[in-house]
Amino acid sequence: MADIIQLLSDHIANQIAAGEVIQRPASAVKELLENAIDAGATDIQLILKDAGKELIQVIDNGKGMSPTDARMSFERHATSKIKNIDDLFRIRTMGFRGEALASIAAVAQVELKTRQASNDIGSKICIEGTDVVLQEPCATPIGTSIMVKNLFFNVPARRNFLKSNNTEFRNILDEFTRVALAYPSLAFRLFHNGVEQFRLESGNLKTRIVNLLSGSVEKNLVPVQEETDWIKIHGFIGKPESSTKTRGNQFFFINDRFIRNSYLHHAVATAYEGLMEKETFPFYVLFLETDPARVDVNVHPTKQEVKFEDDRMMYAYLNAAVRHALARFNIAPSLDFTLSPEITKLPSVEMPISHREKEKVEAGYLFNNFSRKDQAHFIDKKEGLKQWKELYQIAQQPLASQTPSTPNAEPISLHKTTETATHQNMLVVQNNFLVTTVKSGLMVVHIRRAYERIWQERLLENWDTGQFVSQQLLFPATYEWSAQDALLLESVLEDLARIGFDIAPFGQSTFVVRGLPSSLKAGEEKDVLDEVIEHLRHESQNAVAQRKEQLTAQVAKRIALNKPQLQQPEEQQALIDELFACTQPEYAPDGKKVFSFLKTETLQDLLG
Repeated sequence: MADIIQLLSDHIANQIAAGEVIQRPASAVKELLENAIDAGATDIQLILKDAGKELIQVIDNGKGMSPTDARMSFERHATSKIKNIDDLFRIRTMGFRGEALASIAAVAQVELKTRQASNDIGSKICIEGTDVVLQEPCATPIGTSIMVKNLFFNVPARRNFLKSNNTEFRNILDEFTRVALAYPSLAFRLFHNGVEQFRLESGNLKTRIVNLLSGSVEKNLVPVQEETDWIKIHGFIGKPESSTKTRGNQFFFINDRFIRNSYLHHAVATAYEGLMEKETFPFYVLFLETDPARVDVNVHPTKQEVKFEDDRMMYAYLNAAVRHALARFNIAPSLDFTLSPEITKLPSVEMPISHREKEKVEAGYLFNNFSRKDQAHFIDKKEGLKQWKELYQIAQQPLASQTPSTPNAEPISLHKTTETATHQNMLVVQNNFLVTTVKSGLMVVHIRRAYERIWQERLLENWDTGQFVSQQLLFPATYEWSAQDALLLESVLEDLARIGFDIAPFGQSTFVVRGLPSSLKAGEEKDVLDEVIEHLRHESQNAVAQRKEQLTAQVAKRIALNKPQLQQPEEQQALIDELFACTQPEYAPDGKKVFSFLKTETLQDLLG
């Protein structure tokens, strides 16, 4: 029988590697920006056409490459970082992926120009689909310029799977943002289709956050700076009032490398417990520095997911650092908590360090509250602690023991109305439920969900007929979002106009809101638009057809939060009438039941 196993050609092997490394234009952008940083560049330009599909060009003023290195950089597993296997676990630069340039060259037309300071003439290399079509001397500035043209030109099937220019550009912005945040001392410029999108001068982290994410966050930034012998934590978090309904402004960097980690996000989120509204996300840009040997960055191809040697220790330190930062700026109340003895006894706490480092660490907050004590105090003054404990004890008492005379007790309110014109008895329970008699017993209506259903159907009618009602604001409101979120919002401005919003772009990443749907309170538009953006961020490609239902449901939900008290019989009857005039009165837009029946037999069983 003939042998059937054979080696793949270099061309096919490179295209397979490209499928793992270069998934979309943003993947190539990330690799090229990281290469520029590792080359020691202080000024980096990113130039794009058609969201990177036609052109991705990165120009840097780094140290450049020799003619030999320039050619070798396109070979598979070519790297300047790895000499032996142990080096994989000590990398402090942007990481190792030896197939990067080879993979890009396998699926694009690449032109590289580079020159070292010691040479008067540089080198030019042109590659198409792994074939070197040109290598010659050229005149070029010190540093490197690499152009990636017609990505996936030789793999049409892959190119067909790329998303719209808007979506691909947002993915590129995500990568650009992460790299630019990690290196605020470097200057970055971004051009798209000939228009300058960002000009970021070298500076400090706070300036970079403001210039890159949004100028509106500046007044809400709270610095975080803690240090132990195990970890250093620095960066900024947002005040609770800066929390938003959207994800996206949450950044973790471990040794200057962007990572995703839901466990660490939970550590930050719990530090805000009781300070933010539900279903909102805090702002943070936090840098964690630790020995690279304690972090495994090779658990995922994108190196955005990592494993820590000691997850619990990382969680405890990060949570305490955020709490301390909030307390130092009088944002959080004074609280005591006891750190788990299991954590204080972990070997990670007692890592050997130099005498100088030890003195610096021992002066820090985390050392004094974790390494030396089992208690952590967010602030030294604890005059209000007794009152907090008393409130906690009251909250723990059984409901039956709380009488109307107890300051913190809130008696159940039952408003009984007179009979309506149709001789129905109605009862409003705590302004949440409307109970009315029906032939078979009782019907219990969830008031907020009823208004959600009613308002969604009104908005859907406005959408279909084009006869929307918009309340114009006396003082138009201006809001700024990140560049990524601004692209999302801009993509649905026409849809929002069909339900009563009057919104127009007002400069880069800024919008002016001039009108709102009727019954939406002024001042609530930012929350609604944040919720819309958050939905769009996670919207699947085939969900565009359901966008009408999603947008109207989100606006209806916000309007329904301001439901009336329904103290008058006429108001209660109007709610019932409007609900049952809906095409689908039984369910709210999110699928939850609006009303339920309690039969007379069930009531008799309840009472024995």
